[in-house]
Amino acid sequence: MKKSVLLFIVLVLGGSLLMIGYRIAKPHLDSRDQIDTSDSSLAKSHVRIGIDNWVGYMPLCGKELRRRMMQSGVRIQCEDDQANYPARMKKLRDGELDLAVATVDSFLLNGAREDFPGTIIAVLDESRGGDAIVARKERFSKLEDLKNGDKDQAVLVAFTPASPSEFLLKAMASYFDIKQFRNSKGGWRREVPGSQDARKQLEQGKVDVAVLWEPDVSAALADPRFVKLMGTENTKRLIVDILLVRREFAKSSPDIIRDLLLNYFKVLKYYRDQPDDLIEEIASTSKLDKSQTSSLLNGVRWVNLTENARDWFGVQSGQAGRGKEGLVATLESTLEILTEHGDFEKNPFPDGDPYRLQFRSFVEEINKDQTQFGTQGPGSDGTAPETGRFPELSPAQWSALTEIGTLKVRPLSFRSATAQLGESSSEELSKISESLRHFPNFRILVKGHTGLRGDVDANIKLSQDRANEVRGRLIRDFGVDANRIRAQGYGASQPLTQQPEESERAYEYRLPRVELTLVAEAL
Repeated sequence: MKKSVLLFIVLVLGGSLLMIGYRIAKPHLDSRDQIDTSDSSLAKSHVRIGIDNWVGYMPLCGKELRRRMMQSGVRIQCEDDQANYPARMKKLRDGELDLAVATVDSFLLNGAREDFPGTIIAVLDESRGGDAIVARKERFSKLEDLKNGDKDQAVLVAFTPASPSEFLLKAMASYFDIKQFRNSKGGWRREVPGSQDARKQLEQGKVDVAVLWEPDVSAALADPRFVKLMGTENTKRLIVDILLVRREFAKSSPDIIRDLLLNYFKVLKYYRDQPDDLIEEIASTSKLDKSQTSSLLNGVRWVNLTENARDWFGVQSGQAGRGKEGLVATLESTLEILTEHGDFEKNPFPDGDPYRLQFRSFVEEINKDQTQFGTQGPGSDGTAPETGRFPELSPAQWSALTEIGTLKVRPLSFRSATAQLGESSSEELSKISESLRHFPNFRILVKGHTGLRGDVDANIKLSQDRANEVRGRLIRDFGVDANRIRAQGYGASQPLTQQPEESERAYEYRLPRVELTLVAEAL
């Protein structure tokens, strides 16, 4: 081949490579020019945050916080991954994100696979009515009905997998012992892409139950055919959103994190004082009108700085000792639910230590001098402590309450023919009290039952004495409001149904029991 031809080929290839390189680089060069010739050049650094479109994350990525951080020389870049939690945790691990948001359950499920690349630096919000289990009224009127199902027709449930909807189902299956929902491959499952799809399946009669989030909850309940079996407005520390920071970023850029958190809590206060601004911003960036936006906001409760410090991280500013460590308690209770449903075979916490997943230092430091962002009232949820919350009811008023569901309680051991609790029952009572803390709005009916043998009156008295003992222990040892809880003995009048192929001996062993049923006023 002649040298001139070879030179020509080299020039053509070289020119082509240059053109390709220019086309690849041009968008980046244009972006750099735009930044250099705009106010974005004021930002000396930027923070990348992994999010999705849950309304609770709006203050973190809204225009008010972006404006405040830009004044500090930091540009916030929020990346919506459509709730792809596995990808979000991987990006956090690989350094493609500096911070990320997640629910506690999704953090445990997906963070464990990446060796927990982020640490929790703040609790952002709780779902308080934003999520609910809704059913066809003609088939189910309360959560308890789901336990027995329908022998003539299978129960079908529409929900969004790998979302707070699925965790809400798992939690209710655990707390209320709904066995069919523990079968992860059962025929009851109708997995759908989102809440709107679940609502459509319910409206079209394709399913009996749907797990929804707002605004679909309100839309479904506007139809008299449907009823809410459980909503997160009646739960506490169940679906909790958290803010994670990549561990390396926490060490390299503590000033940026501190400034971001401080401004974030200021923004929460701003929106609390100017709620119309929040509604207008959400409505302007979504397809929802202001009425739908208000419904959406009613389902979320943001957690301010004081609550983060005092109630979640255990920081007791200005006082001896520590506050409540709600975050650790939530991590542990969430893990218990996930383990029960087979998501984990063993404890995934590093060295079994939940404290390795949180970092209170930033909140603790900011809280020392920023008391102006005070609480919304006493208690972690802005409500009064339990004592005094529940007015006293008459027996007739108690009888008029509607049953919500009976909590799962392993058998409490009593000494034979007495109401004296055995030593092994203390641990079970502690677990019962933890379960009750997740449902702070319901009253509690303690039901005592006996076996079928023996004198009728003696059985009623024994069952009443045992129910009284459990009630008294929950009041004395665990602080349950006395007006909230009532004991009732039924003797042998409400026996359990004998299971197929269950021996008489096993059946008789199950009959003497104490049950705790959550009840509420009928609407």
